[in-house]
Amino acid sequence: MTRFIILAIACLPALAFADSSIEPKLNAALAASTRPAEDVARDANRLPLQTLEFFGLRDDMRVLELFPGGGWYTRVLAPVLADNGKLYVALGTGTISKNVLPDPGFDKVEVLATKDNLRRPPGSNNYVLDDVDFGVSDLDMVVTFRNLHNFNAENRAKVNAAVLAALKSGGLYGVVDHTRRHMEPSNPENRRRVDPVMVIKELLDQGFEFVDFSDLHFRADDELEYEVGRHTVTGNTDRFTFLFRKP
Repeated sequence: MTRFIILAIACLPALAFADSSIEPKLNAALAASTRPAEDVARDANRLPLQTLEFFGLRDDMRVLELFPGGGWYTRVLAPVLADNGKLYVALGTGTISKNVLPDPGFDKVEVLATKDNLRRPPGSNNYVLDDVDFGVSDLDMVVTFRNLHNFNAENRAKVNAAVLAALKSGGLYGVVDHTRRHMEPSNPENRRRVDPVMVIKELLDQGFEFVDFSDLHFRADDELEYEVGRHTVTGNTDRFTFLFRKP
């Protein structure tokens, strides 16, 4: 019986034994007085502690955050990684370069110049970009939150190929995005959603391994019918949470 228990424990996924020591640092970052009140108000919805623990974040990792936007996650990741790790940001970094990184405590965050020429053609709902090279390698983790929906399959492939190239063997890729109904054709209401099955297929095609998913951001009230900015679903969208690994 004892031998069976030992064998069963040995076969459990490695994620079950993820280092829990990251929790105090994440909690400290979330409780920082410098976080904007509007950021704090979103914690209950975005669940950053649980999400980053699910991804397996450690404070000694070299992490790349893609499309950091206004810096909501940057403000959480930067202090956690400041002493023992390294945070990079890339693609769509203009806002945080002006409004976040000049603040005290963010001097160690490195903006990667990708020469990506990120742009949205007139009349298009999607962004396009040139081939991407992040200029770094052997990263431990790449994360992106609610961004892949902004691109079509061709341009998602460019982003994901660059992520694969930048990660070390065994490196992790954490993805959160707004859920679209499987195989639903594009329309004005789902333009900021993406089919989770398609995301898995695209990343498997790139060469990633699918590690796990979480239902942290499942929302039964989101019927996957309306644009994510509508008042009936905004702030309460159903989101898939996936973790991939580079072999």
